[in-house]
Amino acid sequence: MSLPTAETIVHPLRSELELSAVLHALSDPVRLMIVAELAKGETECTCGSFALPVTKSTCTHHFKVLREAGLIKQRHQGTTRLNTLRRGDLEARFPGLLQTILQAAGDPALSPPQLI
Repeated sequence: MSLPTAETIVHPLRSELELSAVLHALSDPVRLMIVAELAKGETECTCGSFALPVTKSTCTHHFKVLREAGLIKQRHQGTTRLNTLRRGDLEARFPGLLQTILQAAGDPALSPPQLI
């Protein structure tokens, strides 16, 4: 009798990140909200730690889209998945894109300083 094994989580390599997939993933307001929350810190967050206005199954779909586009990295810890923003890979592949999108989305923490 074989024991169940943890599902392998597949992530695209840095060189496989495609601009169209990243932009598509960020075009949804819920996914943009997830990325903005992850961008605020460097800690790993569980899927359930986000206050999202969607059902659990829809939330799972949004995290899958973000992972497959290369925006987030997920790893198993027990029965949960921990999520981190792939900031370094995104910045290396598309310099300035993430910060520009988050600024345009209205995240005041990412606004450039005002010159007086």
